[in-house]
Amino acid sequence: MPFALYMLGLAVFAQGTSEFMLSGLGPDIAADLDVSLSTAGTLTSAFAVGMVIGAPVMAVIGRRRPRRTALLAFLVTFLLVHVVGALTTSFAVLLATRVVGALANAGFLAVALVAAIGMVEPNAKGRATSVLLGGVTLACVAGVPGGALLGQFWGWRSAFWAVALVSVPAIIAILRSVPAGAPDAAGADAAGADTAGADEAGADVRAELRSLRDPGLLVTLLLGALVNGATFCTFTYLSPLLTHTSGFSESWVPALLALFGAGSFIGVTVAGRFADARPVRFLLAGAVALLAGWVLFALTAGNPVAAVVLVLVQGALSFGVGSALITRALYAATGAPTLAGGFATAALNVGAAIGPVGGGLALSAGLGHRSPLWVSALLVTLALMVGALALGKRQSGAGNDSRWRSPQVNSATQRRG
Repeated sequence: MPFALYMLGLAVFAQGTSEFMLSGLGPDIAADLDVSLSTAGTLTSAFAVGMVIGAPVMAVIGRRRPRRTALLAFLVTFLLVHVVGALTTSFAVLLATRVVGALANAGFLAVALVAAIGMVEPNAKGRATSVLLGGVTLACVAGVPGGALLGQFWGWRSAFWAVALVSVPAIIAILRSVPAGAPDAAGADAAGADTAGADEAGADVRAELRSLRDPGLLVTLLLGALVNGATFCTFTYLSPLLTHTSGFSESWVPALLALFGAGSFIGVTVAGRFADARPVRFLLAGAVALLAGWVLFALTAGNPVAAVVLVLVQGALSFGVGSALITRALYAATGAPTLAGGFATAALNVGAAIGPVGGGLALSAGLGHRSPLWVSALLVTLALMVGALALGKRQSGAGNDSRWRSPQVNSATQRRG
């Protein structure tokens, strides 16, 4: 894999840390800025909403500039808003920085996904995606527990400073190693395109947005949202589950969160090796195992040994299946070569938004700390049903959609034809 790809992963690590670290900083922020804990919780919601809205919008904006320029602009903006967040004494300003930071994060990830697959061979999109998303999993392993520890020793602001500092080497590396390239949109030069160029760029955007009518792409994005919703439904409420149901003390929580992150790193790495060659088989087996794991976790959550094992296993299965679905979306979005990353990012963050809401509703209904696990199982069940219906419809029609096959299989089919 190209060195530049790992530098993109470093930036994604910083952004993933920022997205998840507030789960351990909320009480300190609430006390320092004199707001309620529920009000402090809106910082997480604001980031998620910014990611959902920002992914396609920022991808459209980013496509009018060379990819290196777009990546640097998004990452520098991300760094600066964290500096402002670390300095402010106003909750309103901090909330605004979370929204702007989410927009920058969404834009960066959307462009980075397209840039990553452009750096490798056409049949290596899964491996490229796994390297990039490895930054998110490493954020779960090291970034989130590290942010919590920084908050305990030096206050919540130190975690914001740490995210800004980690972004600096990524900026330098991207400046030196990512090819400058040309704007993705024809006629959209840096200094300003003429009317004809702008019309052409707008037509390109409209053409890419029309690719959302493709059933195969829509199904893949829906599956990604459901699986990611299941992941974040349980991950959001993992701490109270482990302390109230599994019997662990609070001091164990950072280590168990890191264990979940270690599993997610394993899952993304394995998915990168198999998602290109055997996508349908990998996704089907992984989704069935994922469903079985959520059900087993719900039934055995009171056993601390079983909880430890399943935290690792479910982290691996969740991110393995999720990253494979992102790869499938990138293969399926052949009509949207520059907005494909935005579509995939938006789908993942729709899941990241609906999952915690579903788990929260179950908890508010008095169904107990195991209830988010059952909601996760329900979401994966829905994903399996949607996937089975889509696959059956495709097989009963004109045969299997080639976009679900590996590039090697497609090439072989074309040669036989």
